[in-house]
Parts: sequence; C-alpha cells; structure tokens
Amino acid sequence: MANGIKFEQHVLEDGRKLFGGDCTFLLGAAALSQVPESSLPEIAFAGRSNVGKSSLVNALTGRKSMARISDTPGRTQQLNFFDIGQRFILADLPGYGYARAPKRDVDAWTDLVKAYLMGRPQLRRVCMLVDSRHGLKTNDLEVMKDLDEAAVSYQIIMTKADKVKETALANTVDSVNVEAVKHAAAYPDTLVTSAIKGTGLAEVRASLSQLAAPAYR
Repeated sequence: MANGIKFEQHVLEDGRKLFGGDCTFLLGAAALSQVPESSLPEIAFAGRSNVGKSSLVNALTGRKSMARISDTPGRTQQLNFFDIGQRFILADLPGYGYARAPKRDVDAWTDLVKAYLMGRPQLRRVCMLVDSRHGLKTNDLEVMKDLDEAAVSYQIIMTKADKVKETALANTVDSVNVEAVKHAAAYPDTLVTSAIKGTGLAEVRASLSQLAAPAYR
C-alpha cells in the first residue's frame, strides 16, 4: 500500500542525505534528570511494546544495530537518544502497554515516558508507531488523549506493513485516519512502513527532515 502523502523530490533527497549521514548514540536515560540538554529540535518515537520502534530507527538510518532490537516486549527500558546529523535529536522511548517485565518496572518506565512527552519544550513531534496487524489499541488512544491535552504534535506511523495483506492494511489505515481526525494534536497524514521491505522509509525520512535544524554548508 502506497503512502497517501507525497513529497517533492528535493525533500525526499534531503531526508535521504540526513539519515545517510552521521547518526550517533548519545545516551540512555533512566530518569528525567539524565535527559541530555540540547538546543536541537527533538523527535520522539513512541508506541506499544514490541511495535517495532527500534527496528524502524535502524532501518531509517541504514544501521543494523543503531537501536537495540528484541522479540521480547519491554526490552527497551530507558529513553535512548541519538544525534542525527547534528540537526535533530531522535528519542527512542520504552514501549507502553504489555511487556514481559514486573508490573512495577512497566509502571515506572510508562510514567517516565509520559513525563518526558509532556514536559520537553524542544519536542517538535512524536512519531506514534502503531502495529499494522492490530491498529489502535486502548492505551494508544490514552496516549493520544494525553498528547492532545498537552498540545504535543504527533503523527501516526504504521509499522510491520509487510505482515498484513493489502486489503486488511488499507482497512486498518482508514480506521486509524478516521480516529486521527478527532484529535487536535494529530498530524493529518498517516505513514505506512515496513522496516524489512523498506516501505515508506523515504517518506518518513522526508517528513522528519523538514523538522530538523538547517544544514550548515
């Protein structure tokens, strides 16, 4: 399924160059006090446990081990920050919802994620990842409500599109779009991706490159 949003060729090329350049892991923060100070725009990847955040980060940057990947839900338990071309900071957040970890740990990092999302002034956009096989779940809607109330802009990005037949995928995307228009802070266009097949990666790179600080030549 093709993404509905279209970008001019020069924007696609800007995104390719940005994510094909220097991408550096900065640190992992287990508390808000450890979050790095930066004047760069920040973009966060959020979503349910095992939705494919780390896989998408790796696919976007073309690096197999940029972000740690696991088949076990809840393996990412801190806020991981990456410097993308010295033009923006990417934050890979712990998943919310189900995880194979003690409830107290899940509650702790869920609270950490919410505190970060609600209180980060340089946060330009949240990329809210949604599994194409399942669509929006109750805890996705709860996070969307929180982001609406905090006036934090977010865009829904469907993951694992390769695992769904085209008709089912189209129906899921339609239902997500119907829900998204009800939310004040939601970006109007949903992007569809597959980290395995490369679907939608160029569009995500282009979209995020428009939020980055200007390149200095």
